[in-house]
Amino acid sequence: MSSSTRTLRRALSAATAVLAATALAAGCASKTEEGDGGEKGAGDEFVIGYSQANNAEPYRAQLNKQLEHYVKDHPDLKLLPIADAQQDNAQQVSQIQQFVQQKVDILIVSPNEPAPVTPAVEQACAAGIPVIILDRTVDTECYTSFIGGDNYEIGKKAGEAVARELPDGGNVAELRGLLSTEPQKQRHDGFMEAIAANPDIKVVEEREGKWLQPEGTKIMQQWLARGTDIDLVYAHNDPMAIGAQQAAKAAGKDEIKFIGIDGLAIPDGGIRAVQQERMAYTYLYPTGAEEAAQTAADIAAGEKVEKKQTLGTVEITKDNAEDVYAKYDMSGKVD
Repeated sequence: MSSSTRTLRRALSAATAVLAATALAAGCASKTEEGDGGEKGAGDEFVIGYSQANNAEPYRAQLNKQLEHYVKDHPDLKLLPIADAQQDNAQQVSQIQQFVQQKVDILIVSPNEPAPVTPAVEQACAAGIPVIILDRTVDTECYTSFIGGDNYEIGKKAGEAVARELPDGGNVAELRGLLSTEPQKQRHDGFMEAIAANPDIKVVEEREGKWLQPEGTKIMQQWLARGTDIDLVYAHNDPMAIGAQQAAKAAGKDEIKFIGIDGLAIPDGGIRAVQQERMAYTYLYPTGAEEAAQTAADIAAGEKVEKKQTLGTVEITKDNAEDVYAKYDMSGKVD
């Protein structure tokens, strides 16, 4: 191959890369800055594809039901059957790519883990599809709107609750979510900041519980079997806290206290567990379903939407659990 041919090929390759990057950036800008709802007219149907991280988690199952409910408030929106990634990154990437190939009008993604899903989200963005990210972030700014709770603040509030429950210090065990996810990191960091005020509070155990109740049960059984002295368990969601509580109860350790996060108004959720004194506290982690449906409707209408929507929390104790349950109870609407 001649040097001139090689030079030409390198130039063409560089030009192709520049064009691809420009197309990706243009796709991001068109959806994040202008709120473009596409070329459809009034009365047209906007099809939504949604890839959910894992339907097996009660929080996500409730999110799905609520999203289906709130989308019905917008006649111009059509939600396709929700795709369950089952905590499998490759499966979620495939789902997103399939939605892109189907040319959905709007894509919603609740990432299982950020890094593996990011390239697929960028593909959707480059294809001109508005993307709504729910709960967990991705490693790109190429999306239309992120909707999620303030996990750092929730973790900090949980740490402040521990300080109240253990004023003279004590041993804490921490059940963490998927270690690669941002909510887990923030819930841990906020918690550690709060308990640092009392050096006599010690984190004596911590493990990744993957957000799953059976993992909470199994890990707690292992901690107790090796004789770890635990005064309180801080779990990054209610299912893990409830699973750990069940293990402690079976072992006769009724004195151990439990704190969770989610605060779902469902019969087997964290609010009921607080009412029944199986947990000391839980913290409301809004699903964002109503906000996602409204954001999709705004995008369809060609309106500009907020790049980041941060949802508030509520500290749930035995004193306010009944009122909070009544406020967020969706029974009869989503079941």
